[in-house]
Amino acid sequence: MDTEDGKRSHLLDPRELAAKTALPEKTVRSLLGGGSAPDDSVNDRVRARIKMLATTRLDRTRTRMSDLAAELHEQVGVSEYWARQVCDGKKVPSVELLHSLVDFFQVDGGEAFFTAPADEALNRVLLPVLRRLEGPESDPVLALMEKFGVRSADLRTDGSMTRDQLERVLGGVLRSVLPQKGDPDDEYQGHETPDRRPG
Repeated sequence: MDTEDGKRSHLLDPRELAAKTALPEKTVRSLLGGGSAPDDSVNDRVRARIKMLATTRLDRTRTRMSDLAAELHEQVGVSEYWARQVCDGKKVPSVELLHSLVDFFQVDGGEAFFTAPADEALNRVLLPVLRRLEGPESDPVLALMEKFGVRSADLRTDGSMTRDQLERVLGGVLRSVLPQKGDPDDEYQGHETPDRRPG
């Protein structure tokens, strides 16, 4: 296997993708193979993904559920009992708590991380990977986005950009498509637009 194939297989590793999406690895493998995800309700998704994130965090930090519940209580203000119920996947959090869990678990995509169907959740993670594999040099728009640090083509969903950053990106786009002053291709540069009204 050459280096490029190795790189691709690493980036499309079902275990890694499962960790990034909080989806079961079996579901990721099925979707990558062209299959479909099991039918589930939005409540099922929320409970399962929170439980997956909690379990992963406990494994990584080598702590207990009581520690995680105490941390949630401290940071979010929910009772330790309710935190355990939510992190065990037994209870569905309120919208307010779900919003707080986005920050607590540091997930991308806001509340949709927890509520999106499995195929949408996987696509959200795969699109940036596929763009990296494709390489910005093959697409001038992607190259421009890469230059200005834009991670998503849909700027409305990329809440990490400040107004100044967005203005710089748009300025770069406009500079790349509009003729510059003194450009010989701009036949009306420095001239009045001819009056086309009948004389």
